[in-house]
Amino acid sequence: MTGEWNTELRVQESDRVQIWIIGTRDQVIHQINEFYVRKIATDRVQFTPIVPAPFATGKYMTVLVR
Repeated sequence: MTGEWNTELRVQESDRVQIWIIGTRDQVIHQINEFYVRKIATDRVQFTPIVPAPFATGKYMTVLVR
């Protein structure tokens, strides 16, 4: 989809997309930086704080809400 059609999308606050990143702490930090460099996220504050994943031992997670 090209950028010109993005303005036509009507997204309600409650229907925002969530991108979950789960991995080791270093992997999660690396992916946050990768999303920022590739302009998938315009600012690192769009990610939730990194927390231990409740369903995977030794893994951490963050969520990007767009």
